[in-house]
Amino acid sequence: MRESTIRLPNACVTRTLGQVPYTQTWHAMQAFTAARDAATADELWLLEHPPIYTYGIAGRPAHLPQGHNDVPVLKVDRGGQVTYHGPGQLIVYVLWDLTRAGFNVRQMVRRLEQAVIDLLAEYGVHAYGKEDAPGVYVENAKIASLGLKIRKGCCYHGLALNTDMDLSPFTRIDPCGYPSLRVTQLRDLNITAHTADIGARLLHYVRNALETPHERQ
Repeated sequence: MRESTIRLPNACVTRTLGQVPYTQTWHAMQAFTAARDAATADELWLLEHPPIYTYGIAGRPAHLPQGHNDVPVLKVDRGGQVTYHGPGQLIVYVLWDLTRAGFNVRQMVRRLEQAVIDLLAEYGVHAYGKEDAPGVYVENAKIASLGLKIRKGCCYHGLALNTDMDLSPFTRIDPCGYPSLRVTQLRDLNITAHTADIGARLLHYVRNALETPHERQ
């Protein structure tokens, strides 16, 4: 596994991991969260996954892949319904102490949404969130999904941003539990910056969103 580590102010650590199997990463997040204490630095993990469908603890079988499918399906411990991960999708896993940060899970979701909205604004694209359907949208098409798990006041899992990927696996599911929900990606919005550059900017905006004091939001 290729990894680079950057220590940021306020003891936040970012890790750029490349393409990593989903189950390996999921178990690593669980272990990190189980072992952390009040002094543990928060971390952001930027990575991609090989093709996989995942669905959350309230996931419904009706939303899962329909018909022939050679992509694995895994039930995980995050919130939310079914989604697809694959190469060309940038993921930021957020291992964050919410108690220490002073905000709740709803505020965390809104901050992560805002990070993606701010990133897309940098490229001249208007994006927005929906109060009743977490994620980020462009012209009613979903471009980023979110799902979190809270344990002992800390969260893990995070957000997935479609950048330059094969979107056809989304047609076999009800993305995030919504039949016929359209999905889009940066490439289809004529954003052709290098993936590494987009990832660096995404980490910047996530970090900024999470480290902004609560009273200023």
